[in-house]
Order: sequence, then C-alpha cells, then structure tokens
Amino acid sequence: MAKLNRLKKNSIMNFVAVAVLTAIGIVLSVCSFIIPFTSTVYNGFANSISLGLDLAGGVSVVYDCSLSDTSNTNDLNAAIDATVARLESVIGGEYSEAIITRQGNSEIRIEVPSVTNSDEIFSLIGDPTPLYMTLTDGSLDEQSDVYITGSDIENVYVSFQNSNYGVVINFTSEGRTKFSQLTNSAANGSQQIYIYLGEPSEGSAWNTLTCTEQITSGSTFISAGEESEGGSWTYDEAEQYSLRIMSGTFNVTLDLKENSVISATLGTNALKYCLIGAAVGLVVILLILWLRYGDFGLLTFFALVIYIVLMVFFLQAISFVQLTLPGLAGIILSIGMAVDGAVIIFEKVREDYRGGKKIPMACKNGFKRAFWPIFDSNITTIFTSLILYILGTASIQGFAITLLIGIVLSLFMNLVILRFFVKWYLPLNSVKAKPLHLPKQVRPAKEPTVEVVSAGGETNE
Repeated sequence: MAKLNRLKKNSIMNFVAVAVLTAIGIVLSVCSFIIPFTSTVYNGFANSISLGLDLAGGVSVVYDCSLSDTSNTNDLNAAIDATVARLESVIGGEYSEAIITRQGNSEIRIEVPSVTNSDEIFSLIGDPTPLYMTLTDGSLDEQSDVYITGSDIENVYVSFQNSNYGVVINFTSEGRTKFSQLTNSAANGSQQIYIYLGEPSEGSAWNTLTCTEQITSGSTFISAGEESEGGSWTYDEAEQYSLRIMSGTFNVTLDLKENSVISATLGTNALKYCLIGAAVGLVVILLILWLRYGDFGLLTFFALVIYIVLMVFFLQAISFVQLTLPGLAGIILSIGMAVDGAVIIFEKVREDYRGGKKIPMACKNGFKRAFWPIFDSNITTIFTSLILYILGTASIQGFAITLLIGIVLSLFMNLVILRFFVKWYLPLNSVKAKPLHLPKQVRPAKEPTVEVVSAGGETNE
C-alpha cells in the first residue's frame, strides 16, 4: 500500500510539472510582454513565425531569363541557377523572408512578404546591364584589351574600413587573374580604371577608379572619391554603389514578365478563419476523444496541446520555414495523423481488455501492437514530404515542410509523450474500466461436458 501511495504521489507530481511547463509554453507561444528588469519586448513564438506571401501580403515578381552577352557560359540552366544565387544575396540581405525560385524552364519568381511597393524590389535588383572594367575610355578591344565583366565578380558587399564606408568586390579565380593584370597596367599607366554599366562608349563610363599599385589578393575595397560630399560615403550610399555593381554581375538578361502586389488583408482573414476553424476542431476532437476513450481521451488531448506548442516553437525556430496557406493545410493534416495514432493505440488497448486482459497489461500490449502500424504509416509520409520539398515548387514546399515537422512531432507525441502519460495514469486507476470507457470483457464459455457410455455400461466424462 505504501508503494502504491508513493507511485500515486509521483504520478500527480509528474502531471502537475508537465501542466506547468505546458502553461509556460502556451504563454511563451502566444503572449507578448516586456521582459522584467529590461526594456526588451518578447514577441511570442506565434508572432515570430515567418509568414508567406499569401498570408502576409507582399510583392510577387516574375522575370523571363535569357543569356546575356557577357555570360561566362552557354548553359542557360547554369546561368539561371547562378543568377538565383546572386538575387538571393542581393534581396535576401535586405529582406530575410524573401523567396527566390526558378519557375518553368527560363523564369525566376521573386516573392517578398510584407512589402507593398514593388519599386523597392526593382531598386534592389536595379536595371541588369552588362558590366565592364577597362583601361580605355569609350572603347573595348575584345581581342587585345584586358577587361573584367560581371561574370568575373563573385560577390559585392558593404564594408566599414579605415573609418569609412565602402564596397568590397570579391573576384572569381579567373577574375582575380584579370584584375591583377588590370591593376598592374593601371598602376604603370594612366592609373584609371573605367567602369561601364552597358556597352562602352566615349564619355559613358559610370564610374572611374584610381589605382596606384597592382592588386593580387582577389578582392578590392572601393571608397568614396572626391566627388562625394564630405569625402566619404554613408552606409546607404555605399549600399547603392554595391547594388549597381551587383546588377551588372547577373549571368542572364532579366525581362519583367509579371508584377503583382498582394493585399495583406486577404492573408489576414484567411489566417483568422483558419485559427477559428482549428479552435472549433480541437473542441470537437476533445469531445469525441472523451466520449470514446474517457480519461485516455483527456490524456490524448493534453498530449495534443503539447504537440501544438512544440509545432509553434519549431515553426519560428527553423529559419527556412515560411508559413503559407498550403503550410497551414500541412499542419492540419499532421494534427489529424497525430490523433489517428492515438486512436490506433487505444483501440488496441480496448481489444486486449475485451479479450480478458487487465488494464495495465492491455495498455502495455496496446502500445506494443500499435507501434509498427503507426511507425510505418508515418515514415512513408515523411519520405513523401521530403520528396515534395526537394522537387516541389514554393507553395508545395510550404506544405511539405510543415507536414514533415508535424509528422515527426506526432511520432514523438504518440510513442513518447502519450506512453509516459498512460504510465503515470495507471497508479491512479488500474482497475476501474468505467472512467476509461472500456468495453465489457468477453469471457470464453465453458466447454460442455460430454458423457461417453462404454460397452460395459460405465459412464466416462
């Protein structure tokens, strides 16, 4: 009796501890508040989830791509992939939630949530035109002149050096050799390097650089010239310079095909109605689980609340996850599969109890018998989600990633959390079937006694 009381006490303490932690998790998920003794505002997991274009509104731009004159490849696919990478560097540095993807054979789609003016995106991309760095003003002899094109530049970014803002240009391995030759010729000649955005012509140089020594490091730092007011750049001026340089490094010519601005109102309403539907669905699930499984149903709902808190946490913690309407569908589907897993477990428990086993043994066998059906069905869904994420478009990827997170969490909920909950519950009730809404046990009937009369008149049973 003392051991049973101790087990009951431990079970109650375990449930209370988990309930407190869950309550803290709910508060951290949905509430915003100022952290005590600081001026920092905590925004809540749910408020920190990155929303996609269809929920947050924003700008969607589609470009059609063709090989530029200065492209270092004749492979359009490779050129588009390189351009996507550079656009991610340019736009992603300013808008971390932006999505740049290939679409079809020759198109690039750019989606930037929470932006209401497409001109902001166009100003970042600039007007993609060929870039040249040469030693001559207004002419370019492709046969004999040493010159650099956009394909020779690997990266461009703003840097703060020598108490001034400037721009760092990193060259590719081939560009490093060219730039070394170019700076050597400039240092021993006119000391001027001309930068053209577009085909070179007399007086059309966009900018000139003064070079007094050969540079062999493969990168260079460009600061403001005398024409800049105050002799130095602000950060914004340096950023604009870097963006103009970067606009000349694209391996393809970008022709605007589609430009649309999506209102945030539509996404806000969709998200609101989805949350209302989810709340109503959870209430219905709670009612059905309790009617069918009693206290086991309440334990399942408790585990489901923990599942939702963990889902919200991972949605904001994983940097590349962006919640979209298809992503919401993936979450709802994964919740349904989590409930299905619990149903499989407790149906197995009911079958074993109906067959005559006691409640503790029925629970043990129920989890054991349900493991492989749950694992097999979920692991196939995990593989499907991975394939959809790898091969799908942006909207399909949004569905696949939330479904993948949800399925992994549903396995954890059913095979770990729910198992512990049942283990803690049994010391509180291991004999009463009514609170668990278990069916009546079916006991095998006694075999009838057969009397056999022998030839000698004796009766044998």
